[in-house]
Amino acid sequence: MEKTRVLLADDHALVRAGIRNALQELPGLEIVGEVGDGPSLHAALEQLQPDLVLIDVAMPDFEPVSAVRRIRALYGDLRILVVSAYDDDTYVRGLLSAGVDGYHLKDQSLSDLRFAVQRVLAGERWISSPLLDRLLSLEPRIEGSYALTLRQRELLRLLQQGLDNQSIALRLCLSVKTVENHLTRLYRQLGVQSRLEAVNTINQHPEILGVSGQNASAQPSTPPTPGRQRLLVLLVDDNSRYREQLRHMIAKAYPQALIYEAENVAEALHITERISPHLLLIDVVLGEEDGISCARRVRVLAPASRVVLVSAYPDREFHRLGMEAGAVALLDKKDLDYAALRQIIDDVNC
Repeated sequence: MEKTRVLLADDHALVRAGIRNALQELPGLEIVGEVGDGPSLHAALEQLQPDLVLIDVAMPDFEPVSAVRRIRALYGDLRILVVSAYDDDTYVRGLLSAGVDGYHLKDQSLSDLRFAVQRVLAGERWISSPLLDRLLSLEPRIEGSYALTLRQRELLRLLQQGLDNQSIALRLCLSVKTVENHLTRLYRQLGVQSRLEAVNTINQHPEILGVSGQNASAQPSTPPTPGRQRLLVLLVDDNSRYREQLRHMIAKAYPQALIYEAENVAEALHITERISPHLLLIDVVLGEEDGISCARRVRVLAPASRVVLVSAYPDREFHRLGMEAGAVALLDKKDLDYAALRQIIDDVNC
């Protein structure tokens, strides 16, 4: 009978020796190679064509999530078992979503490691019991929200704009070190390893930037009505405090809403192209940009979307140009309260 070919990938020779000795007790396995870094792993996979690889994701020159995705794409039948000392929940979820077949903690017994290998080779998923207990106890992600905080979504929007850590710190009135700490946790939450991967993830999954109306405000809100559809709302305003105010009011008026934010035309068009929001609230003046032209371009991308323009200084000319651009209304900011938002949302749902 042909043996199962196994590749060991760990940068510590003693660890590889311990794993090799543990697996020798399993019949039908053959250790065909050992490597200690990312480039060597990719070369060995191509050359040796193993059936199973045991990977320590903390190896040098190895970005775990992106590397696992690449390996999974190239070798669809390969079984991948992570053997790691890292037990961070978001880190584990990121690797599981990237395509690993199991995650085993190094501090578990060798008998558990052998059992993990057997289960993975049998086509099952393996997660060490201490991790499994914690993962099962976590609250499930809210659909479309990735369970990110408002601060994390703000960081993602700034990353999308290409701001470096110093610029982000100035924008948010934080220290650079605090920004670095926020980004580290954010990357783990998304299952990515770098700024570039985070931005790519946002571009591929714009729903990350949305926040559920049920979680947009700590204030009591109207209970969700069963059966009502998820409403996609995009707020376009260069004033973050005003966006926050609108977000809280929409959350109260319609808890089922999934709320996105943009502070300039480029962000608004990008999000519109990806999600086709049901409702957009666009400020007429976006810094030095024109909210009316934004409305016109949005209507081209998403003809079914309803656009409401808002302005602190509404006048007849703004109203005329806004209606020509495809907006359904132009409202004075001071008149845009809970009751007005509720009426707008009810009109969208008609």
